[in-house]
Amino acid sequence: MRDFAGTPGTLIGLFLRMAQCFFAAGSIASMVTSKNFFNVTAFCYLIASMALQVIWSIGLAFLDAYFLAKKKAFHNHVLLSLFVVGDWCTAILTLAAAASSAGITVLYFHDLGGCSFGEECTKYQLSVAFSFLSWITISISSLIMFWIWAAG
Repeated sequence: MRDFAGTPGTLIGLFLRMAQCFFAAGSIASMVTSKNFFNVTAFCYLIASMALQVIWSIGLAFLDAYFLAKKKAFHNHVLLSLFVVGDWCTAILTLAAAASSAGITVLYFHDLGGCSFGEECTKYQLSVAFSFLSWITISISSLIMFWIWAAG
């Protein structure tokens, strides 16, 4: 098994995991600072999905940092298959949460004739943007992990 860019234990792998964690935490922070997010189920689902993303990404970031410090790549095929499944599950959950929250945000801004919540709508948009950025990084990471798993 070769060391592809993004393999656990490489600098790119660590960067991807930290970016996932940063964007998911940014999505949570911007959504939680609004007052009425808990009234919309899609926004609550976004918070739950992003919390799972933060936990998953920070755990794998610590693993990447550990293997980076040891200067060896991670090649355990059984654990790699677990990471592939975990990455794909979190990627699907993140996309579903981002898309449903984006739908509600579009409903507020365009279909209802403008947002009546004021500053909160900007926070909703920022949270959705962060969640899509988190999804982009997790999808890149999950494709790399699948590629490594398939090559092994």
